[in-house]
Parts: sequence; C-alpha cells; structure tokens
Amino acid sequence: MNTYIGMDLGTSGLKMLLVAADGSILAENTQTYPVSYPEPGWSEQDPEDWFSAALRGLKELLAGQDASLVRGISFGGQMHGLVILDEKDGIIRPAILWNDGRTEEETRYLNEEVGREKLSAWTGNIAFAGFTAPKLLWLKKHEPENFARIKKIMLPKDYLAYRLSGAFATDVSDASGTLCFDVRHRRWSMDMCRVLGINNLQLPKLYESYQAVGTLKGEIAAQFGLLQDVKVIAGAGDNAAAAVGTGVVGEGGCNISLGTSGTLFVSSSYREDKVNALHSFRHADGGWHFLGCILSAASCNAWWSDKILMTQDYAAEQAGLEEKLGKNDVFFLPYLMGERSPHNDTTARGAFIGMRPDTTRGEMTLAVLEGVTFALRDCMEAAKKNGVEIARTKLCGGGAKSPLWRKIVANVMDMPVDIPQTEQGPGFGAAMLAMVGCGEYRSVQAAADAIVRVKETVLPDPAVAAAYEEKYRHFVKLYPALKGLF
Repeated sequence: MNTYIGMDLGTSGLKMLLVAADGSILAENTQTYPVSYPEPGWSEQDPEDWFSAALRGLKELLAGQDASLVRGISFGGQMHGLVILDEKDGIIRPAILWNDGRTEEETRYLNEEVGREKLSAWTGNIAFAGFTAPKLLWLKKHEPENFARIKKIMLPKDYLAYRLSGAFATDVSDASGTLCFDVRHRRWSMDMCRVLGINNLQLPKLYESYQAVGTLKGEIAAQFGLLQDVKVIAGAGDNAAAAVGTGVVGEGGCNISLGTSGTLFVSSSYREDKVNALHSFRHADGGWHFLGCILSAASCNAWWSDKILMTQDYAAEQAGLEEKLGKNDVFFLPYLMGERSPHNDTTARGAFIGMRPDTTRGEMTLAVLEGVTFALRDCMEAAKKNGVEIARTKLCGGGAKSPLWRKIVANVMDMPVDIPQTEQGPGFGAAMLAMVGCGEYRSVQAAADAIVRVKETVLPDPAVAAAYEEKYRHFVKLYPALKGLF
C-alpha cells in the first residue's frame, strides 16, 4: 500500500507522520528546536533548525519502513512567519514568528492610515500584528539593510518545501495570512506590494494546498532510500491542515484547536468579516473559511503547570475538578502573548481575577482552562455575527487530550464536540493533502470521507452549560475593564 508523509511544522517542534493510503498511521516522531525571545514580546526562530529537524525526523520516521512505498510529502505549518532569503539563498535573519508582537505601530498604520476598507477590498482582511505584511514594514523601518537584501519572501513550511524540492512556492491558505494576498481572487495583491515596497517576483508561486510543487531533490531521496519521483505537495497553514485532518471540509464545518495557540476554524463560502475580529482565508480544500485565533491556548496551561506549579503531571492537576464545572468563582484572561481575535491588542496581558482567601490551586487550574475556552467563545460569537451557523464542532490539538477540557468546551460552546479518531490534526491533514496531490483520492472531500472517523462525542450538560453562559457574560466585561491598565 502507498504511504505518505505529513509534516506539522509547529512553534515548539516538527511533528512527522508516515500514513498509509487507508489512513492508518505507521510511524510518527517529533523533533524539537528552540524559540528565541530577543526582546519582550518578540518571538523568532532559525529556519535552518526546521530543516535540520526535518532530516532527523525523516531518518527516524523511515527506520524499519519500506521507503520505496512513499509517494508524496506535504506540510501543515505555523502561519504568518517572515522568512527572507538573499540572492544566494542565504537566510538573512531569524524568522519573525506568528506570535511576535513587535508590529503594533505598523499594524495601526495599515488599519488607520492605509485604512481598513482598502485592506478589506485588496485582501479580504484587516491587519493583525501577527500577519506577515506588518513584519515587512517593521523590517523596512528598523533593519533597512536586511530589507534591501531580500530576494525571496516565504512562509515557514514553504522553506521546508524549498529545501526539499527547490520549488519557490506557497499555497493559498498560508498565503491568506500574509495580508499580501487577494483572498477572493486568488492572487497576490499588487496594491499591498506597493504599500510594502516589494514586488511580486519576491513572492512565491501560488498553488492549491493539494497540488504538487515539485519532486524531492535527488540527494535527499538517496539519503533516505526514497524514490526520486516522490512528489512534494504544497500543503497548508496549520489550521487549514488541521481542519482537513479532522474532516472539516466543505460548507459549514467547524474545528476548534487547542494547540500552542487556539483557533476556531469555520469552513464557509467567501465572506468578508464584518466585525473586524476574524480572518477570511482560503481553505485547503479549494474553498474558504473564517478563522479566529487566540495567541495562547494550551500554552497557558503549560505556563501555569510547568512554570508556576512546577509540574508536568497535567492529569493529576485536573483530577477531581469536573464537579466544579460552572461553579468556579475565579476568572483567567489568557492573553499571555497579547491577543489577536477578537481584540487585536498586542499589549493585552494575562490576569487572574476573583481570588479569595479560600481559593484553591484546583480552582486556578480550572480557571486557566475555562479562560482559554471563553476566549474561543469570543471567536465563536464573532463568527455568528457574520451570519455563520455552527451546530457542532470537532476538537483537536494537545489540549484536546484532556477529558476535562473537552467537557469545558462542550459546555461553554453549548454544542456537541466530536473527537476525531486520529488526533494528529495538521500532520494527518498534510498527509491527506499528499494523497490527493498524488492521485490517491480525487479530492480533499473524498479523502476526508474515506479516512476521517469520530471516536467520541462529548455532549453539553444543560445545567452546566447554563452556568457557563452566565460566567461568559461576566468574562466579556473583563478585558474592556482592564484594557487601560495593559
């Protein structure tokens, strides 16, 4: 049976899957690499670390496997990161990542001076601090010597594709998050290029997420015993890849991801966001979607447990808390890295609110999980204001492994939550895109229908959901009350 490789290029590591054509996972591994924070609110990585991780991961993934059965490789990748190469393909500077908050001034310039109406007309979106375009403006102002050297502008996963195949390419879902891309008409925006001072030759060729951009370089194929005609498929931004991996394709599907960041992904026909809170992007299945993104999700729980409680036994910390669902008096604002949807505020910060002398460790742990979920409910409400109807959702990401967090999501959203059989959302979706690109399935929808399965559905409890509805009404008042202090 043919096999396919899906790479999920995350912030903390590269997760890699070897998947058979029937959807069974044959092997997997994760290779980690560092993140640097050179200034408060900044976030950078060395793209060479990603490629080194890919080579280590391929060696481990294919050990003991029949490499000659591999037909294609594809990617899900952290979005918005700015990777720039010079005329000799040298990395000019570390990549500025999606959660970097240095571009407050440039974001304000784009939204207020260029104007939200023009941005929406040109790209389908307004500017958010994490997007690629504000990063280019920051670079132009603060590192003009580096800006002048730019020959190629690419996104993180596309650097991997470039090193593996030599193809200077990106896909439409990832391109959507640059603010340089006309989402409605599927082309780079020449108006945005003029604003940024770049030209379209510096931007990669555009592909659908399931299209082949090239084949594996001969020396890399030989290194791992792969055939030289292994196709390299464009892939997708991590959220679109996760949606594919959970079967959220076509009109009306929803996926919530509890990863380092948190996302609400709603598959939809093309619509511009009327409330300036969400992103209107192309989907990996050839359609469109709304995306709401909170910058800190499972990373909030990791911060609280690892750094404050000094434990990585998450299950033990959450044990016995189910009886407190809907009854917790403590609130947590999850804005550790600022916030994107819906507040678009790089200065926002995390906060615990409502503690008393008898507040327990467990109540604060529960508040962290609830606060992240309330922030995602903010995104859900913004989607509803745009006329989107959502009846149920899939759930994926590291946080989705927590039975307690699953129940919190079901009750805060007050809807059924489906847990996919395979929880490796972006990596699994990337492997599915490789299958489509190699002709294993005729479409992304066909692949999803054939191999995506739900293993469990978590239903809301009416009484708990009602209690959370009241708590959410209090939660939405907290950010406006504290905004001036941030």
